[in-house]
Amino acid sequence: MPEPAARLLDLTRSLRRVGRTATGVDRVELAYLSELLTRDAPLYGVARTALGYVLLDRAGIQAFHDRLMGRVPWGRADLLSRLPRGRNVALMQAESDLRRLSLTRCLPAFLPRMLRRYLPPGFVYLNVGHSNLTDRVFGAMKKAKAQVAVLIHDVIPLEYPAYQRPGTVAPFRVKIDRVSAQADLVIYNSQDTQRRSEAQMRGRIPPAVVAHLGVDAPTPDVGELPAGLLPKRPYFVIVGTIEPRKNHGFLLDLWQSMGPTAPPLLVCGSRGWNNSAVFDRLDQLPPDGTVQEIAGLSDNALATLVQGAAGMLFPSYAEGFGLPPAEALSLGTRVLCNDLPVLHEVLGDKAVYAALTEPYSWIRTIEDWAETPPDPRPATTFIAPTWAEHFKTVLKST
Repeated sequence: MPEPAARLLDLTRSLRRVGRTATGVDRVELAYLSELLTRDAPLYGVARTALGYVLLDRAGIQAFHDRLMGRVPWGRADLLSRLPRGRNVALMQAESDLRRLSLTRCLPAFLPRMLRRYLPPGFVYLNVGHSNLTDRVFGAMKKAKAQVAVLIHDVIPLEYPAYQRPGTVAPFRVKIDRVSAQADLVIYNSQDTQRRSEAQMRGRIPPAVVAHLGVDAPTPDVGELPAGLLPKRPYFVIVGTIEPRKNHGFLLDLWQSMGPTAPPLLVCGSRGWNNSAVFDRLDQLPPDGTVQEIAGLSDNALATLVQGAAGMLFPSYAEGFGLPPAEALSLGTRVLCNDLPVLHEVLGDKAVYAALTEPYSWIRTIEDWAETPPDPRPATTFIAPTWAEHFKTVLKST
């Protein structure tokens, strides 16, 4: 299929997340940014700032990418970035740089005019970050005769509203309704996400394509680990934001049941939201106990911990894809996870599955793995999905 007249990648999420620890969704938007810079089709980027929209050409996108990757430092925060109050310095610097790098920019009301002036009819608008899915943006794209493609990562906020930050469920409901009504193509990261998302759509079901995300496990580097962090005996890890959906409390219950003979458990991730009971339990852990909370590690240091673990534990209630266990398997680490359909789809028979209603199955597996080394046989090797496969599927449709 020939390349489109142009592609316009929405960079709003990448802009807003500057200076924060990258999540799975952040990594996906960065993967699209990196890939599209290698493609021949004319490329543009758009981002919503506090004062309006900025439009980047290929050179501006490359410069933004270099800053996201740490190859070029962010510049100074300009006066405009200081006008909205209560924002962190990293975001102010990033918005300032985008204005300096932009091909043009506009106030919100003039977004359709800006798009029609600079982009050819028939361009493809790609939104892969769950940000900026507004009536204004959808309307502007239609007026500019764009094809709108949206990647949906999951609909967990609608399925498990109790696990979400206060005030986030209703806006997410509106986003899904807009995508249902107005997207020309929906990209899903799994068949399970497609099934669950379409079940939440209250009207039109847009054309869709399923493409598993690429799994790029970071390179382990023991030199980036703080001294003395590695346990001296077999240990287990759980990786991810400490939020209700990830179900850290289940593992704390298991470790309490196993008592003082339990192997070390490293809880790796930053604290999230709506999880005060788990935070209280973590705060009460003894400094030299079997359960340790660890935050702020680099990707390479975290990969070192995961690769050296007797197993990764993943008792999450719900997932759209499941990057942490896929990355763990790519590093050769055994995975014990909740018996979710999407994890079966992505991990196949390379993980061990146990229902959350069977805590003793979890304990038996943990105790067995603590006493036995990982199976080195080639048959246990996990063949991870790649970004090349993902983009081969997606870009022939966009």
